[in-house]
Amino acid sequence: MVKPRDLAPAVTSPVPVDTTLPRACVIGAGSSGLAAAKALYLAGVPFDCFEQGPVVGGNWVYENPNGQSACYETLEINTSCPRMAFSDFPMPEDYPDYAMHHQVRDYFEAYVDHFGFRDTITFNTKVEAVTRSATGTWIVRTSGPAGLVVREYDAVLVANGHHWDARWPEPAYPGEFGGEQMHAHDYRSADDLRGRHVVVVGMGNSALDISVEAARVARSSTISVRRGQWVLQKHLLGRPSDQVGLPSWMPWWVIRAKFELGAFLSGDVSKHGVPKPDHRPGQSHPVQSVRFRDLVKEGKITPRPAIDRLDRRTVHFADGTESPADLIVWATGYRVTFPFLDRALVDPQDNDLPLWKRMVHPDLPGLWFIGLAQPVGAVMPIAEAQSQWAAEILTGRYALPDQAEVRSRTRADHQRNKRRFYESERHTMEVDFDRYLWDLGRERKRGARRAQERRTAAPAAGALR
Repeated sequence: MVKPRDLAPAVTSPVPVDTTLPRACVIGAGSSGLAAAKALYLAGVPFDCFEQGPVVGGNWVYENPNGQSACYETLEINTSCPRMAFSDFPMPEDYPDYAMHHQVRDYFEAYVDHFGFRDTITFNTKVEAVTRSATGTWIVRTSGPAGLVVREYDAVLVANGHHWDARWPEPAYPGEFGGEQMHAHDYRSADDLRGRHVVVVGMGNSALDISVEAARVARSSTISVRRGQWVLQKHLLGRPSDQVGLPSWMPWWVIRAKFELGAFLSGDVSKHGVPKPDHRPGQSHPVQSVRFRDLVKEGKITPRPAIDRLDRRTVHFADGTESPADLIVWATGYRVTFPFLDRALVDPQDNDLPLWKRMVHPDLPGLWFIGLAQPVGAVMPIAEAQSQWAAEILTGRYALPDQAEVRSRTRADHQRNKRRFYESERHTMEVDFDRYLWDLGRERKRGARRAQERRTAAPAAGALR
């Protein structure tokens, strides 16, 4: 819960760079990349931050010129502002409980200027390739206004996001479809839906938002649900639902009980024809909607099961029903990909990339992933904590355990998270927000003690290789 009193003083003078520290590269200037750039900047770490487009904010910039944003006209956050904000930069008090995308964009712009690190970001520059040298450093090739440039770094912080490489159904559903098809990533506004028979496939947050908008402007709105989800309300007991919290150290069964209470108070949408979830609340990524439940109940959104086949302008479903369709919107998620990393080096098959604390690659020292998590909560505070951790490693204030221990603990953490959520590509990176931050905080303290105990005179770069 970030409050106005948590605001840090503005940084009004350039922070000196300590050229004796390891040099780092940050890929991306979305929410995670900004957290990384700010943490390294304030720590005096020499670094470069490369952003493919001309603006900061990444996925939260509507019609972002970088071509990667999935932002649509009605998008608002699913985590309340005090729970989404960076720890030292609260969102404005006049924001609603759940901010709109343009307010989040403005928040990121203000964040960059408040802490004075805009000049550290190189815009309109694409990272083409990241390779490892024979000595363990990282070679980064970029293209942009300066042409093709090759630089060497001790560490690379990957913050390119994971909601940009659209995943379409594989294999494709049988039959031929005579209308238009789009992925939810390319949906922008009600104009895409107006006056059409719309079938939305999926039941994540985007699918619900699009089906709600279709109910307002389309000739018909149908949602095809292969696996039911618990649809939670954004407010419970008169306040944002994520602000009804429990201590982060509580055992998982207690945290799950909170989700079960929230699902009970929100109401069961399966009473109105939506497939009933085959898992308990808390075992999947939360789905929230203010209007979806009412529109289904009123018959303005028609729920259907999985698609059986396509036939020109008709979609046939597994239960024998059918719906007319001029447009199918595939809200079927995203692939986790890193086009600048060779798949022989990093290959997240089925979106599964085990990382220690969702950041440290256990077999590639100095390759760190910022914000590569799907939290039950917001990713920004997680990216911030990871970035601070990275700065501590680079400045020598934190010492990593040996690689064997990192691998062992990575496997243990990964298996624990997989047990908490049902098996699915959308849960390979799932973490509980509060528990994760508490656990990472403990590890940062342990690493600080290790660094102090080792009392080594080796440069901080030696800890990376």
